[in-house]
Amino acid sequence: MAGKIYNVGVVGYGLSAKVFHIPFITTTHPFKLHSIVQRSPKEGDSAPHDHPDVKHYTDVKDLIADPDVDVVVVTTPPNLHFDLTKAALEAGKHVLTEKPFVPSSAEAEALMAVAREHNRLICVYQNRRWDSDFLLVKHLLAAGTLGRVVEFNTHFDRHRPQAPATWKGQLDMSAGGTALFDLGTHLIDQAYVLFGMPASVHGRLLNQREGRVELASPDSVSAELMYADGMLVNVKIGILSVEAEQPRFWVRGTKGSFRKTGLDSQEGQLRAGAKPTDAGFGEESTEGMALTVIDAEGRFVSAPVPQLVPETYRAFYAGFGRAVETGEEEHVPVKAGEARDVLKIIEAIVESAKTGRNVSLE
Repeated sequence: MAGKIYNVGVVGYGLSAKVFHIPFITTTHPFKLHSIVQRSPKEGDSAPHDHPDVKHYTDVKDLIADPDVDVVVVTTPPNLHFDLTKAALEAGKHVLTEKPFVPSSAEAEALMAVAREHNRLICVYQNRRWDSDFLLVKHLLAAGTLGRVVEFNTHFDRHRPQAPATWKGQLDMSAGGTALFDLGTHLIDQAYVLFGMPASVHGRLLNQREGRVELASPDSVSAELMYADGMLVNVKIGILSVEAEQPRFWVRGTKGSFRKTGLDSQEGQLRAGAKPTDAGFGEESTEGMALTVIDAEGRFVSAPVPQLVPETYRAFYAGFGRAVETGEEEHVPVKAGEARDVLKIIEAIVESAKTGRNVSLE
């Protein structure tokens, strides 16, 4: 409906809500922050204090039952995503669910069926599709700068000797926890966007903190995604990486290669209090990047790294706004079916780690 403002209710008031959602809800048409669920507000961590002009609930059932709420954003730990997303859809709300979407592809399929039954939209918050460095890689591939890609290496490494006291360190894989679902979802989703479903995968799940193989609660992951044309994607997540500049991308093609260290800037900017509308938000320095190509004489030469205007995570929310306005799934920026496919790849990695064999996805 043209000109309609859609009221958004946010379930949860942790880092995800504060940093990755509320700043974008409040700056994106056609959305209006309407309400927040926080079970136990306290001094220094209080949604009512931070947002006194919106409605506040301590029970999610009250928000879902509120007839004025058009869209529900689920930012809870992933073991709660299925039930909350299902309840919101059945109440006639469109839903944006944080990643990891749900712990299994079967649950994703079930929610897709509920959304169809109630004629409502599901979107999954795979925001790193709009990382500036990832969009640069996507641009280089689309422009043919690197030729045919033969190997794509994607890392999310850091030095964290202590396990986090959050769902990321406390939930096992059956509940959507661990490094595989937390960070792996991002890396695998990006590979899926670029290359689609692999033909087969091989996976290893590790506990680097304790120095052993770990098939229930890994803190580190090494996985290979093999494609029909022989192209290989290496997915690496390490928790004990002592590097001043952590690797991020290394892409090798028939005409060139691209390397980058360090993470995309947006999360750091948001955590530091920057607003999505600030000048320079999402801009990336080309320091830590290297582009090598083959010239007309067959020599390896350094080439300037393109500097693109950053789309930023605002593009995700703008796309979701268009989807809600039109009611059409084609406009949903990250569809539930895409998240289901990523979960199928994750499930194949787990099966491979347990059996030691390649797992076919053809």
